[in-house]
Amino acid sequence: GDFTTTVEAYISASGRAIQGATSHHLGQNFSKMFEICIQDQETLEKQYVYQNSWGLTTRTIGVMCMIHGDNKGLVLPPNVASVQVIIVPCGITASLSKKDEQELMDKCEALKKELLALDIRARTDLRDNYSPGWKFNHWELKGVPIRVELGPR
Repeated sequence: GDFTTTVEAYISASGRAIQGATSHHLGQNFSKMFEICIQDQETLEKQYVYQNSWGLTTRTIGVMCMIHGDNKGLVLPPNVASVQVIIVPCGITASLSKKDEQELMDKCEALKKELLALDIRARTDLRDNYSPGWKFNHWELKGVPIRVELGPR
């Protein structure tokens, strides 16, 4: 190509740099090789096109994972997380009455509705076939940045 420009980013957590993006001006090298032409509207002459090649998307995702991740997984910034808050009911034991358990579930749903009314993307995990610890891990691996643990007390 004729020239290449790059964007380099410093990752402070690791002390390393990463190439975040590249832009290659390929000139007419490939258009001549593969006969990629346009016809000039005024002169009707055949002209080879100029081409560029850019690399950004997958590198940007990789950098985001490096910056916003930890040893447990991805921690997305709230603005880009599809789920910003997960609400997990806790403290459900065999001694908890069904009435108290239902009240806890209702409180979780009410909190979710309050958050949704504030344009916060929130979900509840009311599944009864998983422990709270399993749910915590599940949502951490999905990158949910905020977890609310709501118990009967």
